[in-house]
Parts: sequence; C-alpha cells; structure tokens
Amino acid sequence: MGVTSTHREAPLSEESPTPEAPNRESTGPLAGVRVLEVGSVVAGPFAGRLLGDFGAEVIKIEDPARYDPLRDWGQGSSDGHHLWWTVHARNKKCITLDLRTDKGRDLFLAMVETADVVVENFRPGTLERWGLGWTDLERANPGLILARVSGYGQTGPYRERPGYASVAEAMGGLRSINGHPDQPPPRIAISLGDSLAGMVAVQGILAALLHRERTGIGQVIDVALTEACLAMLESTIPEYDVLGKVRGPSGTRLNGIAPSNIFLDVDGRWVVVAANQDSVFRRLCQAIGMPELADDPRFATHVSRADHQTEIEDIVAEWVSKRTSEEVMAILVDAGVVVGPVYDVADIVADPHFRARDMLVEHFDQRLGRDVLGPGVVPKFSATPGSVRWAGPPRPGTHNREVYTGLLGLSEGELSSLEDDSIV
Repeated sequence: MGVTSTHREAPLSEESPTPEAPNRESTGPLAGVRVLEVGSVVAGPFAGRLLGDFGAEVIKIEDPARYDPLRDWGQGSSDGHHLWWTVHARNKKCITLDLRTDKGRDLFLAMVETADVVVENFRPGTLERWGLGWTDLERANPGLILARVSGYGQTGPYRERPGYASVAEAMGGLRSINGHPDQPPPRIAISLGDSLAGMVAVQGILAALLHRERTGIGQVIDVALTEACLAMLESTIPEYDVLGKVRGPSGTRLNGIAPSNIFLDVDGRWVVVAANQDSVFRRLCQAIGMPELADDPRFATHVSRADHQTEIEDIVAEWVSKRTSEEVMAILVDAGVVVGPVYDVADIVADPHFRARDMLVEHFDQRLGRDVLGPGVVPKFSATPGSVRWAGPPRPGTHNREVYTGLLGLSEGELSSLEDDSIV
C-alpha cells in the first residue's frame, strides 16, 4: 500500500548530479512526500534527516536572524566547519523565513497547503503565539500531519519547561541504570534522548501517513523526550510495581543474564561474549574445552547461571585473557557463539561488513569541497531503497529561490522585497 500525498504542487525541479548541484532523485519509500522542518538542534532535525533518507522532500526552515545552532555543533574541521551539520542536514533543502512576522506566517501557511508533514521541536505554545497552532495549520491543510517534539510533551504540569536530552535521559530513567554501582550515573557520549525522540516521531509520522491514506484525516503527533527515554526501560516498571525492586546500574554486564559481558584479551582489547541462552552456552563450553560446565548444576540453566553469574563469567574471562581477540573471534564464531569486538569509530570505518552493507557512505560537502563519509540509511528497503543524496546545505537560505519562486510562484522582485525586509 503506497502513501498518498496531499501535494497541490509537483515536487521542486530536479538538478543534474554535479558537486555544485547534487543528485536529488528520490527513490525511497517516502518519495513524493513533502516535509516542512521548523525545528532546531537535534530531535526535530534528526527526525527530518530520517525522513529525507527515506526519500521525502524535506524543506528545512531557519529564522534569517537565528540559524540552527546545529551548524556549529560537533567537532570542527581546520577551516572551522562543524561536521554534525553534514549528517543531520543531509538531503534537506534549506530556506530562511521569519515566522514571527505576518508575511512570514502567510508564506508558511502557503507552504503548509502543499505539504504532508510538519516537524517542529519548539517549546509548547510557541507555534500558537505565532498564529501557527494546530487549528491554523489544519485549516490550511486538513490532511496535514504535525509532529511536535518537546522535552515533556504538549500537556502535563511540566509542559512549559525547556527540555534537553541530558535531562530527558535522567528523568526518563536511563541514567539511573547506566554505569557502575556506587558511581555517578554517566551519560553516553551522544544526545541519545534527542535521537530516541526523533525516531519515535518518525514512527508516529509513518503510522499517521498510513491512517491518512485510509481516512484522509491528518493529526498531531505529540512526542516527549522524557517519554522516548522511558519507553526503553523494558521490565523495570513492572518489576518495581510487582516486586518492589528498583533496578540500578550493573556495570559491564546485565544482572541475571550470564554469561554476557565484555572480556579482556591478551593484548588488552575488549571482546563481548554473549552465551546466556542454554543452547548457545553449551556450544561455548565445547569451544573453550570445558564441555562439563554445560551439565554443572551451577550453570546448566539460565536461572542457575544467573545465581552464579560471577563464577561463570570469571571462567570465560580467564579463557579469553590467554588469547588475542582475533583468536577468540575465530574459535567462537566457528562454534556458533555470539561474540564481537568493542569498536571505536576507527574500527567501524575499517570494517568490511559495514562497507558491504552501505553503512559508510560518501556524500559531497560543499563547505569542505570534498566527499565526507557518513552513516548509511537504515533500514534497508528491497524495492525502494533510501539514499544519501547530498550533505547539509552550506548556507542558510541556500534554496530560497528554488522554494519561493518554484514552489510558491513568487516573482524575483517579490523575493528581493522579502529579503530587503529581513523576512527571508
């Protein structure tokens, strides 16, 4: 079943695939779907990036006086260009528009008439103050899908609080179960809460597109960073409700799941060995030359191994410590045991499997004047593969002329007047 678009205009014109005018042909499952992105920094733009990867036409709108701070985030190159933008703004057309002005509001509503989806991640109430709340957008396009991402959601006592991933991960419970017991709860070195919220927003958008195809009705998708984190907590909530147990951090292992941990090889490299399922554990015992462990009452079942987790993981650690990671991998892979190295980004880039799966893709970055390696598109589609077509546009307003004259039909004079008035 395909996605029915509500476009009143054809997609913007295609350009030939040169470094100055990259290939814009969209072949993904969302080709023909138009998305307006009015968010900034991480969660909203990450959702827009995923939709663009799937082939949607994503038009990113930045305030002409307040560009998306993401342009200056991440590690910088020698000439000052920051590389987070390269990934999160890829496949997007960037325009500028002051939504706080009456003319800016009218232009945005004109774009909404042609759009399928709007993604925003302002603090709740912001769009309403600009006269662009759901009532206004729905009036312009009854089939519109509005994805709203915020720290705490559009309702509830905390709705007006500003929200970042760091706090969302903390309040959503992820920090409390991360790290080692009796140590400060650390965060992972990415904005995980933002990314989770962006993925949840895309999930909601796809479901809403399917619902609209069946009914013709648009709707609002309300995503909270805190709730995207909370949704990852597996059985911790019923464990507390039924058993009164508060799960805490367990270091490098998951308590009750054994053996499943990281183990240090003879060269000081970490290897993950995960053989907690009974059949896999038996294969592990054979592979390490200790078949008798599979029938040892302490280790024979998943439950018994949980009661003797430290003992069995000490045995595996001793075996791994006498071998290189390559030897460990070769023996255990051959035996059908789940095993893998702990990679850093250099290892990832060098791995042939990621290359073979197109998970390391090059796209031309006009700011740097060269191809830049970035993460590929997930998931993989057999009939309508997504693609990375270009890196984040180098300048705010790169596609102003294309959108305002091509999509909205403004004249060059009208566009110049908007520029003179700082509306675009």
